[in-house]
Amino acid sequence: VQLAESGGGLVQAGGSLRLSCAASGRPFSMYDIVWFRQAPGKEREFVAQITWRGAITDYADSVKGRFTISGDRTKNTVYLQMNSLKPEDTAIYYCGARSGTTYEYWGRGTQVTVSS
Repeated sequence: VQLAESGGGLVQAGGSLRLSCAASGRPFSMYDIVWFRQAPGKEREFVAQITWRGAITDYADSVKGRFTISGDRTKNTVYLQMNSLKPEDTAIYYCGARSGTTYEYWGRGTQVTVSS
């Protein structure tokens, strides 16, 4: 499976972006898809996830109410809609494919920069 993130960019505080995580090679339905982010000098942190079997979603407290994760099985793509962006959301965003407790595949990341 290859994962490719896209949709990052520079946006002003309060703005929105939609990130995409497109998979090739195997259907997403075999994995849970998780978004992480890593800001300069900080550890990678969990942002959101979607479990394909039940389409159950979960979010970090810092993004609840602002970010929405969703998936399109026909496109084998997971989206992260980010609204009301804040400067502290600035980071490289990565998607990962998880089977059980093992992260088997990662994308290369997409940069999100939120200016104040």
